[in-house]
Amino acid sequence: MAANLNGRTIAFLAAPEGTEQIELTDPWSAVEKAGATPRLVSTSSGRIQAFNHLDKGDTFPVDSTTDQTEPTEYTGLVLPGGVANPDFLRTNESAVAFVKAFFDTAKPVAAICHAPWTLIEADTVRGRRLTSYPSLRTDIRNAGGEWVDEQVVVCANGPNALITSRRPDDLPAFDEALLAEFAR
Repeated sequence: MAANLNGRTIAFLAAPEGTEQIELTDPWSAVEKAGATPRLVSTSSGRIQAFNHLDKGDTFPVDSTTDQTEPTEYTGLVLPGGVANPDFLRTNESAVAFVKAFFDTAKPVAAICHAPWTLIEADTVRGRRLTSYPSLRTDIRNAGGEWVDEQVVVCANGPNALITSRRPDDLPAFDEALLAEFAR
């Protein structure tokens, strides 16, 4: 049975530049097909520049900025990866506070690839089981998380569900898991 997200709004947080395009567009499409409204949130207004690995991809319009919106407006949060995207977000106080607020308000969060770097900065991985791109293994362990090499991990050990995946190849499983959690 497909998840029904009718009437729900899902935030997608992305830096002005560096988001892995497929890790933004694939979950975005899944959320739309399930009946929800995806909204692109960034640290500045205008458009974000996505990438296909190291090559520039498409640009996408920003719906709101982290200082103009509140997590209470959303059912859940998706953090796409790419190396530059979470590296930028974790150095931006407003972005880190936005992410942390989803945990403080017990809303589900989905993160793929390098996106857990932002979760680490928000101090939200301690005591959690998650996966990521393999190069983050030590960072996650040092932040008190349990890193595993699995296609998708749903951790409910905490105030909210945390859905994580390793890479674009995991997107079908990632999408299915995040839709199920966002439908609860």
